[in-house]
Amino acid sequence: DGSEITLNKQSSLHYPKTFKGKTRSVELKGEAFFNISPDKSKPFIIDVKDVLVTVVGTSFNVREDSSYVEVLVETGIVKVSHEGKEVTLQAGEKIKMPFAGAVAAKEKVSDKLHNYYRTKEFVCDDTPLWKLVDVLNEAYGTNIEIGRSELKNLPINTTFVNESLDQVLEVIRLTFSIKVTKTGDKIIL
Repeated sequence: DGSEITLNKQSSLHYPKTFKGKTRSVELKGEAFFNISPDKSKPFIIDVKDVLVTVVGTSFNVREDSSYVEVLVETGIVKVSHEGKEVTLQAGEKIKMPFAGAVAAKEKVSDKLHNYYRTKEFVCDDTPLWKLVDVLNEAYGTNIEIGRSELKNLPINTTFVNESLDQVLEVIRLTFSIKVTKTGDKIIL
């Protein structure tokens, strides 16, 4: 239908050869970025462990975690529903829809780190160090830890484009004037 979908590593998308009926339904496991072609007569529906994401035409990221599905909208409007609860998100908003328990409030998107797997960029704009470390651990399959709690919320403003982990760690080291220690499979800042 002209829609573009980018899957993150260890993710899968199940879809029919042709969309029949009044919807365009797919099933996602993992994480993917969707850029959906508009079709008001045939909404696009993503099923992630019974959390349904419904769109007509927009771009957004969907990420499955062990206890929730996170939906982040770049353009357009997206409806997210689970067990009778429905939330409408607009561009620049995200929500974590838990598989059990209360739905978290929607939030404003404060960075573009979710794009790393499709753009090969880590864009930090007053991003707390802990958040960058979480994404680096996922992207590079590493075990980076922040050794001192006072470092966790320090903001970083930079963009890394196709850089190696060692190059990223060197920029972090220089930016915060800290030591980077590698011990076995662990990297401590």
